[in-house]
Amino acid sequence: MKKGIALLLSLALCLGALAGCAPARSQPSAGPAGSPSQPADDSKGPVAVTIWHDGDEGIMQTIADQVNAQLADDQITVVFEKKTDMPNQLKLYGSDAANAPDMYFYAHDVLGTFTAMDILAPLSDVVDLSILSDHLSMTVEAGQIGGVQYLLPVYFETLVFLYNKALWEGDIPGTTEELYDYMAAHTDTAAGTYAVVNQHTNAYNVSPFINGFGGYVIDESGKPGLNDPKTIEAAAYNQKFGALQADGDYNTVTTLFNEGKAAAIIGGPWLVSGIEAAGIDYGIASLSDIKLPNGNGLAPFSGIQGAGVLKVALAEKKDAIAKVLTAMASPEVGVDLANKSGCAPANNKSYDDPQVAGNEMIAVIQKTASTARPMPNIPEMNAMWSPAEAMLTAINKNGADPAQAAADAQAAAEQAIADMQ
Repeated sequence: MKKGIALLLSLALCLGALAGCAPARSQPSAGPAGSPSQPADDSKGPVAVTIWHDGDEGIMQTIADQVNAQLADDQITVVFEKKTDMPNQLKLYGSDAANAPDMYFYAHDVLGTFTAMDILAPLSDVVDLSILSDHLSMTVEAGQIGGVQYLLPVYFETLVFLYNKALWEGDIPGTTEELYDYMAAHTDTAAGTYAVVNQHTNAYNVSPFINGFGGYVIDESGKPGLNDPKTIEAAAYNQKFGALQADGDYNTVTTLFNEGKAAAIIGGPWLVSGIEAAGIDYGIASLSDIKLPNGNGLAPFSGIQGAGVLKVALAEKKDAIAKVLTAMASPEVGVDLANKSGCAPANNKSYDDPQVAGNEMIAVIQKTASTARPMPNIPEMNAMWSPAEAMLTAINKNGADPAQAAADAQAAAEQAIADMQ
């Protein structure tokens, strides 16, 4: 979900027409992370398990190398195939036994859409869920809909506090009030220099305040929470921080930090390549260590990347898929992802590796998991980003009354969700 929120998804209307497609399955093609296609029958020779993705091919290669090494004696090979706009590809082919993959790998926030389409198998239908016993509870929760586990979490991201060591003075504040005082003393909006920048009109970036105050954007039942008293309290409190920050769009705040015009930025690991290219000596702190007036640590949204299983694959490859899931859940996969691709593993045991534990970014993200909340994974969340942004824009840019802005945004969100039905 780097550089923003994942693209909005809508339910496909053509699934009924695809349901009657021929049951014979096509052989998976060779991919950059796997070997040529193999027979599909678990009981007869080698098996290739095809996994669609729309992500970083280096990360998928790392997973494939580790899983394939673990399953070499079982003659099982995972084959990652990159599909542009993969979620919509699954909308078209997820129920098509001839063309669907066996599994997919993607962010957890599309889970509600996929389960509503009835194309995913609960993991408990495939494998013993004890394979998740060592995983961070937050990542496991992200893979559930209605208490049913549909996604195997592999790695995750959260927002962190990144600062320029040459510009930041002293320690990172332990409370938001101390942070505000530092911002007030070290910000010159007229000169275009800032202590801290953040995308203050983006609900994802303001989520540390909303969640930390006990508010919510939308609950599990699909009820918007923009007018919840705690959400309003959070938005009103965040307003004074927004007044000391630059215009909240991604490009603006990123450029300010990379050009040395902001001492700190609230962002994620996706910013690191640009920061390093700018030659900045940077430090990283966990938002969970910065306490709100209520005593809670800042609680950002988190995005979890993982694997799900297509129902249509179980008739022929259930046993092989179970072994793939077990291997993918192992701490060894997490260690390789951390050391080769800088990903924070979902498996807690991966952090026992000294090199993983010594990675500052990964250690901070793991610590932030103590307060982070998975981004809502229900389909209705797709309708929430625009009303939430409108609310935050009205408050932080136009000086609107937080309660009135929240009431207007709540009405817009409820209408948008009604229009989805």
